[in-house]
Amino acid sequence: MTIVIRRAKPEEYEAVGEITAQAYLGDGLLDFGESDEYLGELRDVAKRAAAADVLVAVAGTGAGERVVGGVTFVPSGGPMADIAREGEAEIRMLAVAKEARGHGAGEALVRACVDRARATDGCVRVVLSTQRTMHSAHRIYGRLGFTRAPDRDWNPIPDLDDIMLLTYELTL
Repeated sequence: MTIVIRRAKPEEYEAVGEITAQAYLGDGLLDFGESDEYLGELRDVAKRAAAADVLVAVAGTGAGERVVGGVTFVPSGGPMADIAREGEAEIRMLAVAKEARGHGAGEALVRACVDRARATDGCVRVVLSTQRTMHSAHRIYGRLGFTRAPDRDWNPIPDLDDIMLLTYELTL
């Protein structure tokens, strides 16, 4: 499967949002399932694209081209950053459609974010948050040189003790 990474087009936002939502739902990553408030954030690609760079993984060519994954790249803070500090870029909402997994789309999306970070003036590090159960993603991060930063682990919903997000970082 040939994968091309590029910026998402507005007409692809709905597909990217649904791929992201279904990946999180299908992998059991939303504590409240279909009623989880975060599901709306995952589907709202237009909002993300207005504040950050939304990249897509596209398989096929020409009329057979289809979006199979997406990621949000936050180059230098702003409203989409959760944990990035000054001089850091952040990767958020990485997702690949179930049928396209295992073909390199996720790794290609992360590599594209790292390349963008390297091209961003003043950027010295890439950071991201991940859930404990995202083992495939953890393997990608490790292959690409990311390391755990446990001192930066955090809980997005402090009222719930079991939602600790793990932090990974890559020094450029």
